[in-house]
Amino acid sequence: MSTATSRPEYATLLAKTLPAVIHSEKENEHYTALLEELDHKPEKLTPAEQRLAELLTLLIEDFEEKHYALKPATGIEALEELIEANRLKQKDLVDVFGTPSIVSEVLNGRRRLTTEHIRRLSRRFHVSPELFF
Repeated sequence: MSTATSRPEYATLLAKTLPAVIHSEKENEHYTALLEELDHKPEKLTPAEQRLAELLTLLIEDFEEKHYALKPATGIEALEELIEANRLKQKDLVDVFGTPSIVSEVLNGRRRLTTEHIRRLSRRFHVSPELFF
């Protein structure tokens, strides 16, 4: 906001939109719609409009990070997702775990993944071993 002429325009935009910390899904939808309006303007945004778009983006990102953040998956949850995504059955992992009973025990939480299991799973699914920790 280097020019004095854009200050009144920015103040007008702020007064019109009344941006504030987002506390509800309805508010988030409202601010998202305002941001989309700015994004779809056929002409180039004015400096004041760019600044408002930046502010709306920060407010939306803050709300969504707090309300839609994914919790980290456990190694077993990651394995279950890989099994489902690859349409595998427990018997398809015997080569990784050694026996059907070990596959079952690991997936049911009665046995922990060993370093060797993680190494083999990483190779089998072409993923980082960190996924299972």
